[in-house]
Amino acid sequence: MAQTVNLWNQELGRVPLEVFEQVDTTSLILAGNGLTELSPEIARLQALRMLDLGHNRLAGLPDALGEITGLSDFLYLHDNLLTSLPVSLGGLTRLRYLNIGDNPLSDFPAAVTHLAALVELRMENNRLTAVPESIGRLQLLRELHLRNNRLITLPEAVGALTELRHLDLRGNPLTALPESIADLPRLGKLDLRWTASLDPPLWLERLEARGCLVYR
Repeated sequence: MAQTVNLWNQELGRVPLEVFEQVDTTSLILAGNGLTELSPEIARLQALRMLDLGHNRLAGLPDALGEITGLSDFLYLHDNLLTSLPVSLGGLTRLRYLNIGDNPLSDFPAAVTHLAALVELRMENNRLTAVPESIGRLQLLRELHLRNNRLITLPEAVGALTELRHLDLRGNPLTALPESIADLPRLGKLDLRWTASLDPPLWLERLEARGCLVYR
């Protein structure tokens, strides 16, 4: 039976030890608790499918988080102080939704490109300066949100994301984009607002002609 532990917005400061003893927990909400660290004991919760650690003060995460291989539905890490993610998070190969927005991330975490089941990836309001070619591994990705970063372009490998429906690039200092985006067969929305530095490429007209909504 699904079991939810909801400790949202209680300013606990630390996770009570008894939380890690409830090994049948499938959804754990720890958002808004002023957490500065997460115990490796989190790995005891092998039944977890959803974990919300948003709106805390986490500057790092334990390697043990990557051991919860059944984590499949949602992982919220937004609005923390994360500058990197542990490589071990690449072990969450069943995870479908990841939000790591509103963190001081300047480098795209390598672990993310190993999350082969991702359907939605949110990396808004970070400090990213580049997206790696390995983004092309995320073959099931439908939504990619990169609003308000420091990107000047994207890699050609974005064209390998054949399931992509929504690409949000608002508020980046873009100067160029790969033409491979024009060949994404399912792209229905491309958001380029607040990118005044970008000279709109001619292939945007091809996207619009086949029904893709291009906001610019």
